[in-house]
Amino acid sequence: MDLINEVQKEFEVAKDYPKFSAGDTITVSYKIKEGNKERIQNFRGVVIQLRGKGASKTFTIRKMSGNIGVERIFPIQSPFIDTIEINKRGSVRRKRIFYQRSLTGKKARIKEKRF
Repeated sequence: MDLINEVQKEFEVAKDYPKFSAGDTITVSYKIKEGNKERIQNFRGVVIQLRGKGASKTFTIRKMSGNIGVERIFPIQSPFIDTIEINKRGSVRRKRIFYQRSLTGKKARIKEKRF
């Protein structure tokens, strides 16, 4: 296990992303390659889970596109992530808020964290 941890530390990309947790609304700017062109696409939604640690850490974002829920899983160490911006801090009691999948409309609102 020590050898695995050492190898993972070598591959970690030193990017400083803001700290976020489940319930926060964030925008991820993601680089997309199409042929020989490269463009940046924004994906804005609510973080429904953070999973793993170190180089294998991932987070899942859920957004509503019309009436259809779209979820996307991003590795935190991905070289394709350009920036992560926090739009709103949410106040939830759990680390994984999968119950959001079955809620729609006003029921799906998340209270904003007060500072």
